[in-house]
Formats: sequence, C-alpha cells, structure tokens
Amino acid sequence: MPAIAPSICVFCGSRFGANPQYKRDAFGLGQQIAQESWRLVYGAGDVGLMGAVAEGCQSAGGETFGVIPVHLFDREVGKKDLTSFVVTENMHERKKVMFMNCDAVVMLPGGAGSLDEFFEVLTWRQLGLHSKPIIVINSGGYWDKLRELLDHIVADGFADASLLDFVEVYPTTDTAIAALRARLSAA
Repeated sequence: MPAIAPSICVFCGSRFGANPQYKRDAFGLGQQIAQESWRLVYGAGDVGLMGAVAEGCQSAGGETFGVIPVHLFDREVGKKDLTSFVVTENMHERKKVMFMNCDAVVMLPGGAGSLDEFFEVLTWRQLGLHSKPIIVINSGGYWDKLRELLDHIVADGFADASLLDFVEVYPTTDTAIAALRARLSAA
C-alpha cells in the first residue's frame, strides 16, 4: 500500500500585492508542490496569490484541496475546478479544516487574513498542540518586519525564545521546498 503524500497548507493574500515577485513565487510554489507529489491545501480562492498558487499547482498536474467560507465565495471567487472543494460556514471552520488536512504550513505574502492564520497555528504550536513545520517564504523581504516583531515579543518577555524555533523563514521557494522535503522525510 503506497504512503499517503504530504499535504502543504499555504496561507497567502487574496491580492497580488505591489511586487510582481509575489505572484511569481506563489505560482512557482504551487508548481513545486505538485512536482514533489504533495497536495496543496489552501483557501480555495481564484484571486490574488491564492489563485496563483492553485494555478501553479494545477499547471504541474498537482492535487488541490480548497476550503472557503460561504460568505467569501463570491468575493474570493471560489475556484470550483479543484481536486477537492469544501465550503464552510465561517472563517474559524475554514482554518480548522485547512489545518487538519495538512502536514506543514507555508506562508507567502499576504495581509491581515494571512497573519490571522499564521498566528493561530503559531499559537497552537507554542501551546504544544501540534509539531507541524511552519515555513515563511520571505519573498522580496516582505516578512522582514514579522521576524522583527517575533524577536521583539521574545526580547520583551512575552514569549520564550523557543517561539522563534517554531517558525522557519526562507528567502525563496526553492529553499523553503528543500527545508520542507527534509522535514517531511524525517517525520
């Protein structure tokens, strides 16, 4: 019986952002997930970086698992041509379904929603509720300030230094994929 392929949950923006590199990285990450024979788990949108990561995965023949709350279906243009497509009642259920169906979390550039998703899984990790890798792809230095914020939280005594060990920051999709490959093969 073949092993079940890992699933990678990607948090990212429903917009493209100001730097064209973000879209290239999202599309490329999707392609790389498919090339590794991993499944993409994401917010099921067909807009912004969400749409780009799904398009990249699909263009390389990858499996996609999208989860979208009913109230965002029109706004984020729910992408119905996915391998699996789940519509949830609310955002909390969306995050839970995405997280429960993945083996690792990756964050690309995004806004408040991506940060909400990131901090929730980071908090769960800090509390010992999971040990899944949390990878941040720092496209064009986009997440430099996030790393500074995490350092500040630790320096000011609001978290143990171990918090910083729960987040791995990589400058490119290639370095992030290599780290995921190593982490998932060791699991």
